[in-house]
Amino acid sequence: MNERWPTIDLDPVRRLHALAAGIRGAHVTEAHVDAPFERVWSLLGDLEGGFGQVVTDMERLRVVHRQGERVEALARSRYGMRARLRGVQRPGWCWLQSRFLLIGVAATPEGPGTRVAFTGGVRLPSRAALISLGVRREGVRSVENLTALL
Repeated sequence: MNERWPTIDLDPVRRLHALAAGIRGAHVTEAHVDAPFERVWSLLGDLEGGFGQVVTDMERLRVVHRQGERVEALARSRYGMRARLRGVQRPGWCWLQSRFLLIGVAATPEGPGTRVAFTGGVRLPSRAALISLGVRREGVRSVENLTALL
């Protein structure tokens, strides 16, 4: 590897923005919450529990396989849609996708609080695009739910 190449480490929220920028129709909802990172991530990182209380589109999310950071989960939306999601989850970061669904959540410590970001929605199969209907509204709702639970 050429040592002259610049490198940069992005915090999870900036990484979420970078990935979402490459997906047509994606929108990132970002906010600062007045709670420590550990408390925020204990909710967001609990895919089978607290996560569903924050991201209320998900009626149920069940992890069926985990190997290190790699996760596979079955999801059912409150609208009846089902998906087998695959992706990565680590402290401050969760990116799960299926053929028809994308969920991205990030958090990073910021002062005494935490900066959080949400993206996701219904995917257009075989294209890097989301159907933008309701994406912004759901992001705002997720921030409101998280704030209420903290």
